[in-house]
Amino acid sequence: MSMFCYQCQEAAGGKGCTTQGVCGKNAEVSNLQDLLIYVVKGIAAKVMAKKLPMNTLDTLNREVTTSLFMTITNANFDDAAIARQISRMLTLRDALPASADDMLPDAVTFQADTLDAMRRKATTVGVLATGNEDVRSLREMILYGLKGMAAYTEHAANLGKEDETLYAFFYEALAAMLDDTLTADALVALTLRTGEYGVKAMALLDEANTSRYGHPEITSVSIGVRENPAILISGHDLADLEQLLKQTEGTGVDVYTHSEMLPAHYYPAFKKYSHFVGNYGNAWWKQLTEFEAFHGPILFTTNCIVPPKSDEIRSRIFTTGSAGFPGCRHIVAQADGVKDFSEMIALAKTLPAPRELEQGNIIGGFAHQQVLALADKVVAEVQSGAIKKFFVMAGCDGRMKSREYYTAFAQALPKDAVILTAGCAKYRYNKLGLGDIDGIPRVLDAGQCNDSYSLALIALKLQEVFGLSDINDLPIAFNIAWYEQKAVIVLLALLYLGVRNIHLGPTLPSFLSPNVGKVLVEKFGIAGIGNVEDDVELFMQG
Repeated sequence: MSMFCYQCQEAAGGKGCTTQGVCGKNAEVSNLQDLLIYVVKGIAAKVMAKKLPMNTLDTLNREVTTSLFMTITNANFDDAAIARQISRMLTLRDALPASADDMLPDAVTFQADTLDAMRRKATTVGVLATGNEDVRSLREMILYGLKGMAAYTEHAANLGKEDETLYAFFYEALAAMLDDTLTADALVALTLRTGEYGVKAMALLDEANTSRYGHPEITSVSIGVRENPAILISGHDLADLEQLLKQTEGTGVDVYTHSEMLPAHYYPAFKKYSHFVGNYGNAWWKQLTEFEAFHGPILFTTNCIVPPKSDEIRSRIFTTGSAGFPGCRHIVAQADGVKDFSEMIALAKTLPAPRELEQGNIIGGFAHQQVLALADKVVAEVQSGAIKKFFVMAGCDGRMKSREYYTAFAQALPKDAVILTAGCAKYRYNKLGLGDIDGIPRVLDAGQCNDSYSLALIALKLQEVFGLSDINDLPIAFNIAWYEQKAVIVLLALLYLGVRNIHLGPTLPSFLSPNVGKVLVEKFGIAGIGNVEDDVELFMQG
């Protein structure tokens, strides 16, 4: 095999991609990503061995976070960019204090001065370098949780919010993956601790977003178009959106959100921009056709990129932050943090307005503060029997036909059931017109994948209101769709918070060995999905 990757739900054959990723990345990119992770593990081992204080490592902290984020599924397909990051991390590693008696692994000492040297090393340090299947499974689950956590940590840092304890845990957990003396039990404990720090990362990002842009509020978002030229912004980074809105103000260029950027419309601070007009399209995987119809420039602030199928579309794609794609222009922040989007704006003015895909509006903005403001009404509806059950259907969407299950499941739910959602999984059912229960919409969208934190806060508040000792006694069921590593950290966070009996689909992760899978089933009640009718009956009875 020329590569091996099984970090996402679409791993080839349910086992792993060995020649090219289903996501579109080639073997060169995959192997260089493996090497970048190996370098970061070496840095972590050195930081831990030297017991270096976090407040002396500002640049390194951010670059470790960026390195992890760059390797998330669908984030960066640019082999040259990844090679540059490896070189940068080696330079930072070698600048750390050293001593002659360091007893550290190869990841701390190896050198790769050329791309060919990187390629040779990369083929030896990937996933399969860990021989024991169960140890490998646990190491990879922790690593994928760290990747998701890195995404949220970077978004928060871009808004000026950082937590040194998160960086310290990154180093601790990454270094642990080089420690062959750790038992499976120790790695299971570290997995749960990853969930603990995942909660902290999501809380930090929630604070960063809400302190800057206000708390999300119930909002009706247009899904139609206007006649102005426009820019489409995708991904998750609200700081990038803010800069784009400021620079496009008064230019005659409209801005539309795409996929996971939809929840930006829920924040009060963005509502003052009259040219911030709506959401265009659906979940990330439909971009191949939807980008053709949009006509204008597209800005990827993070994942999820699908390799464009034409040079014309590629010429309109810009990337920034941890995202990247060969042949697409990458926008780098200046020393003061400002990103210059003038090239995009000028291009937009030369292109036609978007072609309309659909009409109407969708409603969202049900993050924790907004739902808790409605708590009395929600509790009354539960106590009266008008609401029988809440279904947390957060997570990711994807291309597999089996994901039609989630649309059918939402449609099959009884009229007294309410869906709590976050992440792009919402696109499977947020346009179905499922109605409301005494004014409470049956689909409550909390926001992006990281806003699963809001759903956890809502559940904890309901537990308190109803005086329950166990969160699992609430009338809440968890039927979550996953795709990539941010969903992994959400899952680990929920397990840390004590949530049990989570159903995960459309398939269970390929990186779970039989023994590790057995532990998750026996200890946490993790299960897959079945057919819609049986699952609805099971959930309603549980």
